[in-house]
Amino acid sequence: MAEKKQELTIDEGAKVTLDIKVLVGIIMGIISIAGIWFTLTARIAKLELDLLRTEDQVQFNTEFRIKWPRGEMGSLPDDIKQDLKLDYLLQDVKLLEKLVKQLEIENASK
Repeated sequence: MAEKKQELTIDEGAKVTLDIKVLVGIIMGIISIAGIWFTLTARIAKLELDLLRTEDQVQFNTEFRIKWPRGEMGSLPDDIKQDLKLDYLLQDVKLLEKLVKQLEIENASK
């Protein structure tokens, strides 16, 4: 049994015959791979954007945590009201201290 070996030569005149099922399968495979590629690329871009936003929030939180207690970032309206009430109370205390000193002087002279 002598088998005749066929040599594979590829040149400009070479012809390829494919079944239509194989051709459709190859096209669908390429489309699937492209879809997966674009999906992964979009997810990576979204994750990178989320990471940048998270880093900005962490930076702002750190800045807020340091500056808020010092009063460098403003104050709440309730804080302003409370500060005004404290100022009025301080004025009342000073007035009462003057009255007490005046009464002490009057009682000491009697």
